[in-house]
Amino acid sequence: MLMKNFDAKENYIATREAIGYVSRNKSNESVYEKLGFKSGLEIHQQLHTDKKLFCRCPVGLYRDGDDYDAELIRHMRPTLSELGEYDGTALMEFRTKKNIYYRIKDESACTYDIDDTPPFPINKNALDIAIEVGLLLGASIVGELHITRKQYLDGSIPAGFQRTAIVGVGGEIPISNKKIGIIQLSIEEDSCREVSDIGHDRVYTTDRLGTPLIESVTQPHMTTPDEVAEAAHYLRFLVRSTGKMRTGIGAAREDVNVSITGGTRVEIKGVAHIRWIPELTHIEAFRQKALLIISDILKKKYKSADNWAISSTPIDTASLKITGGPLALIRAQKYNVTAVNLPGFQGILSHFTQPGKTFGNELSDRLKVIACLEKPNHVHSEQFTVEDNAPVISDEHWKVIRRELKSKDGDAQMLIWGDERDTKTALETIEERCRMAFDGVPNETRKALTNGTTLFERVLPGADRMYPDTDSAPIPIEEEQIGKIREILPVSVENRLEQLKQWSIPTDTYRFILKKNLVWLIENIISDYDLPPKFIGTFFGHTLRFVERTVTPSAEFNYYAIYGLFKFIHNAGLHHNISSLMMPELYAHPKMVFDSILDVVGYKKRSKSDILKHVPDLRKKFAEIGITKTAPAEINWIMGHLRKIAIGNVSLKELSDAVAGEVKS
Repeated sequence: MLMKNFDAKENYIATREAIGYVSRNKSNESVYEKLGFKSGLEIHQQLHTDKKLFCRCPVGLYRDGDDYDAELIRHMRPTLSELGEYDGTALMEFRTKKNIYYRIKDESACTYDIDDTPPFPINKNALDIAIEVGLLLGASIVGELHITRKQYLDGSIPAGFQRTAIVGVGGEIPISNKKIGIIQLSIEEDSCREVSDIGHDRVYTTDRLGTPLIESVTQPHMTTPDEVAEAAHYLRFLVRSTGKMRTGIGAAREDVNVSITGGTRVEIKGVAHIRWIPELTHIEAFRQKALLIISDILKKKYKSADNWAISSTPIDTASLKITGGPLALIRAQKYNVTAVNLPGFQGILSHFTQPGKTFGNELSDRLKVIACLEKPNHVHSEQFTVEDNAPVISDEHWKVIRRELKSKDGDAQMLIWGDERDTKTALETIEERCRMAFDGVPNETRKALTNGTTLFERVLPGADRMYPDTDSAPIPIEEEQIGKIREILPVSVENRLEQLKQWSIPTDTYRFILKKNLVWLIENIISDYDLPPKFIGTFFGHTLRFVERTVTPSAEFNYYAIYGLFKFIHNAGLHHNISSLMMPELYAHPKMVFDSILDVVGYKKRSKSDILKHVPDLRKKFAEIGITKTAPAEINWIMGHLRKIAIGNVSLKELSDAVAGEVKS
């Protein structure tokens, strides 16, 4: 029987304290040093090409998941590697017995996409862009491109494999306090977009499939979560400096590899925003520490997992005489119900692993992915709602279940229900994951959630998933080709950062300017129209950024229009401060002519002397209504009234000095 004084929620809180969990905003470098934190990145970025990588279908024609011309279904099965072995990830996906549905739109897909014809020759434009990025990374470009197949049995690619090739190896990027090594740069085809994944049915649309992308893989040289984010930003700035990358939702995706001392590499996949990275890596480090402590607890009870096994028994819910709650629903739907005993796992299922999550989630995540048993089709004896400690199944019912299982003191229990096929796979999955707990941290790929926690996605792939593509001959990369690309390389991100510093542009603008690849445009405006660098940099990093967040354009906006704006201001003899008034209108209506924008903002040409003529009357008015009778207050009040008519005609600093002269005279 379960110990009467055991409280699952209290155990969650106690184990969280035992592993020393602290929130990221209360952590410092010493916290990560004690953990032995290590992290590396895999950055995927779509290339801005017209066609896909291995066929001639257009890219970027995305449609709603319900808008399609045809649908086909496939069932994936693993293949042997060259050494006659199966990849663990492929075997796991095969166990899920998924029905994979592909929704196809004629305008964005062909027979290559569904693996009915061999690949076309590789997109040469895409390869040139990949070589350019490799050179910017300082990588050694390969002399011959060898296309390989990377097995994917989750259905994201209809062929069951992705065509990929290494373009360069080695290289490095700088961050604030060190250099981060680059392992390799690859070029590959993107996968399908997932529409839904419910039970045994997974649905994809093929519009994104085949889009050329590059993958940059770093060494695990980052030792704090903030360093990981900094490296990710630098890589994003670097690839965007080419001006040949797609932008927008889904165009760039980060996979983050994390480990701690005693742990192992865990891949957090599909990180949509770099700002998520610090929280995700922080929580993953403590999750691994929690799993290592769980391993120590289990090893004190059992010499090894070989001495441990689950037991299970079918449960007749009618005999439990339950009139309400989840088990009554089970009986009504005539599910097969199985009770599972986990020897010695009392306190393990409610052991803290992540904020709001326990080891019980490690089991439920795998049951969803591998056995297709989603909540509420499984519960455990230590399950609770963190907020109010509300049990899913009453203590009285658990007592009956423990008697059926012949549970001993210190055991934990689970209840699973579904069809016979799924419950059989579920039992295998529960035992497998519990045995892994004895060894600490399993190699796996996890899905990023917006709150910084993660959930199990699949077993971490191994080398057995890669094998040569027999449909593609090696492609020579000549020195002449590399030399031509080297001649057109953009200025390095490191040099661009130094340039921004020399211009005294505020540091809080750097991320926006580099993310949008705008330094070259700033440079041209400064050079061609002899404008103050600090003003132009601040205009882009503050004014433009604010406009983008608050104004919706009526048509696609091209940043080069800003060059046209300053050219117009220069040729019209206007002061450049008028740009701050014109920018919102230009962004909202990119096709509007500049003269019309001036009319909209209410600009009237006036000389400095005409503007200063208003000062005497304003001084009289201030004397009547002004509260603080000081010179600075009077100057500020007058400038507030003159600003609207002064912008575009005179420097506000120059005007303020003139007003100050009259006030103080």
